[in-house]
Amino acid sequence: MWLRVAAAAAGAGAGAGAGGSRAASGAAAAQLRRRLEGELEGIRGAGTWKSERVIASPQGPHLRLAGGGDAGILNFCANNYLGLSSHPQVIRAAVRALEEFGAGLSSVRFICGTQSIHKELEEKIARFHQREDAILYASCFDANAGIFEALLTPEDAVLSDELNHASIIDGIRLCKANKYRYKHMDMQDLEAKLQDAQKHRLRLVATDGAFSMDGDIAPLQEICQLAQKYDALVFIDECHATGFLGPNGRGTDELLGVMDKVTIVNSTLGKALGGAAGGYTTGPKPLIDLLRQRSRPYLFSNSLPPAVVGCASKALDLLMESNAIAQSMAAKTQRFRSKMTAAGFTISGKDHPICPVMLGDARLAAVMAEDMLSRGIYVIGFSYPVVPKGKARIRVQISAVHSDEDIDRCVEAFTEVGRKHGALP
Repeated sequence: MWLRVAAAAAGAGAGAGAGGSRAASGAAAAQLRRRLEGELEGIRGAGTWKSERVIASPQGPHLRLAGGGDAGILNFCANNYLGLSSHPQVIRAAVRALEEFGAGLSSVRFICGTQSIHKELEEKIARFHQREDAILYASCFDANAGIFEALLTPEDAVLSDELNHASIIDGIRLCKANKYRYKHMDMQDLEAKLQDAQKHRLRLVATDGAFSMDGDIAPLQEICQLAQKYDALVFIDECHATGFLGPNGRGTDELLGVMDKVTIVNSTLGKALGGAAGGYTTGPKPLIDLLRQRSRPYLFSNSLPPAVVGCASKALDLLMESNAIAQSMAAKTQRFRSKMTAAGFTISGKDHPICPVMLGDARLAAVMAEDMLSRGIYVIGFSYPVVPKGKARIRVQISAVHSDEDIDRCVEAFTEVGRKHGALP
């Protein structure tokens, strides 16, 4: 008997390739492989292939790359705005949660996946944003995927900035509301769209609070004025604002003084707030209650792991205890922006730690980013289709844990590389 089993196993393994991998057989699989290889070659040919550098150290301002020996590099491309990803207290909080509550829940929230720490974190998020309630998701992408479909019907309308994050765009695609797209931060165009949308039952204006590719901040005061004028609600995605914009780090609505005029805030735990994972929606309690009943990413995704919850909870504690970390960002951001401008570079956006160094040419952005790495500075070039054609840039992101010396070294490297490749005279 065992011989027959062994022979069958050997036969079944005959299609396995080197290293135990198994390739699908048949004409359909072969056709799929050829099509995929053609698409991949097209991506390479277009110069938009995304490589992944492997990091062999914790996230922070100083990194070590796998295969790079002991040589460290300065990291200027992470969303680790407050430097909390490797903060000792955040790490200890994760370990305590892991030991007390386990590795995971193996369940969605409404079956047997809600622990006391999940409810405590949701209450803490609502308190931080000064809202009635909050709901956790596996990511802010999921939060954005789950809100529009649950909230809006064919009787309603959603008005979205044309440069909103992909997760907002995808979330809006899932809903059955009437869809309007207004020109980027163009209040005249938004008003025209709001006028046209008066025929619908409910109007929701959706915008990023801070736009991640350009480092610009939505004109929320004007948006809220228009929303009030045309009886609309305002939704903001605060992934690149929560934790460091505004006097207490509550985001763009606090920065611009419109916290009481923004109805819904979606944001992430995966950037400034510990950097692990997770997202959330915070707003009116009836909305949060509805999302618990109807939001598909919430209903059909496992609960956030306890270690992630512990990280985020401690990060919020640190923020609510003191605004010193959040306030330190402004001076560091200004230092980089002013020195780069003085060197002759054009920096997009204003007063945001996302500092896009505008270069225009895609190849120039890629070559300069590689040359920066050879000088020990880790930055990434962005080009079409991530950004519009002719607007290639290297995106630099400032962290609260960058020292003045780190920032000055980055500027010096940019200046050397810029002159070498003709980006500076």
